[in-house]
Amino acid sequence: MISVRKGSALAVGAMLALTACGGGDSGDDRAGDGTVTLTWWHNGNTDPLKGFWQQVADDYTASHPKVKFKIEAIQNEQFQTKIPVALQSNDPPDIFQQWGGGNMADQVKSGKVMDLTEASSSWIDSLGGSAAGWQTDGKQYGVPYSLGIVGFWYNKELFQKAGITAAPATVDELLATIDKLKAAGVTPIAIGSKDRWPDAFFWEYFALRNCSTDTLKSSLSGLKMDDPCFLKAGQDAQKLVAAQPFQKGFLATPAQQGAGSSAGLLANGKAAMELQGHWNPGVMSALTTDKNLNSKLGWFPFPTVSGGSGAADVQLGGGDGFSCSYKAPPECVDFLKYVVSPEVQSKFGALNVGLPVAKGSENSVSDPTLKGVLDARGASSYVQTYFDIAVPTAVGQALNDAIANLFAGKATPDQVVKAFTDAAAQQ
Repeated sequence: MISVRKGSALAVGAMLALTACGGGDSGDDRAGDGTVTLTWWHNGNTDPLKGFWQQVADDYTASHPKVKFKIEAIQNEQFQTKIPVALQSNDPPDIFQQWGGGNMADQVKSGKVMDLTEASSSWIDSLGGSAAGWQTDGKQYGVPYSLGIVGFWYNKELFQKAGITAAPATVDELLATIDKLKAAGVTPIAIGSKDRWPDAFFWEYFALRNCSTDTLKSSLSGLKMDDPCFLKAGQDAQKLVAAQPFQKGFLATPAQQGAGSSAGLLANGKAAMELQGHWNPGVMSALTTDKNLNSKLGWFPFPTVSGGSGAADVQLGGGDGFSCSYKAPPECVDFLKYVVSPEVQSKFGALNVGLPVAKGSENSVSDPTLKGVLDARGASSYVQTYFDIAVPTAVGQALNDAIANLFAGKATPDQVVKAFTDAAAQQ
């Protein structure tokens, strides 16, 4: 998960009138024979996703010979700086990774994202309710291709080694599981605190378990955290950190980069659990030589909190998608239509690295554990978008920073709430 800073508002006049129809032509540099090259930035920088997106581009070109691609596969964390800088330049990528929510809304305010509403009207409904996360003020500015939820991925062999026969259903049971794993000489939980957002997953889930759904919705839409449940979320997170469940040096550990990352630790049997998204198997496969990794993995939802007002079936989640920049040619929208077609979505689902959104593609997911995540998504009464994506960029960054300080022992639960409140007051 990433966050991007708010760009400065620019007057784009006639460009915006064109983009509302599905493509401004200010960046539409065609060759003499009418060929156009789409610049595409995505975060599938390792296989199988890197090769998959290349094949998708090649297949599209095969049926649309005058459309070529210049692809740049970028490591997830690098989007923090590359996207905002690119969107403020005169040469942004035509297609770029998009997480929707408040971050996208900030980009829209700057006038740098194409309005896809009219151009996608004939096919966007095939994605059902998942497309809503890529809307701002009722208009479509991005298209999701994967939508999932966060939960605990765990190594079944390490659980067995510690004598753990069932996944913990409550936080008290989670703390007992941590103790059993430590007694067996196993690092209980891997976390990539260097990147901040993995810390936020814990705090946000404690908020989901302590706060009612109505409170969550009103608090985030109103940019306020005056309900005591948010303070309780920080206290629960503080209690978890005090149990010392994480690997040594966790504050300097990245989430997804290299075998020493938190994903790499789980993938290589160096830790028993990691709280991560639906994409984790795809990330881990590139960080280990273990060809039997998927058969060793299990998954369970974040446990309930005693006395909490949050429903057990409320999940934290979000998705991956793409937007077209304001300078992209009309072919950009047609390509996004192809990306979310049942044909391509079924091929994506078969990779077992994410959860497709197109109707009719769900059965393409074959991995039993990932199918369990898909079932949990379908059974959830509410999926709360990651807080730092749901709110304006500056507010999300302030919240993530404060939570990271809480995990580092440099902030208190009330200071996390105050950081959010202070940032919200500047909006």
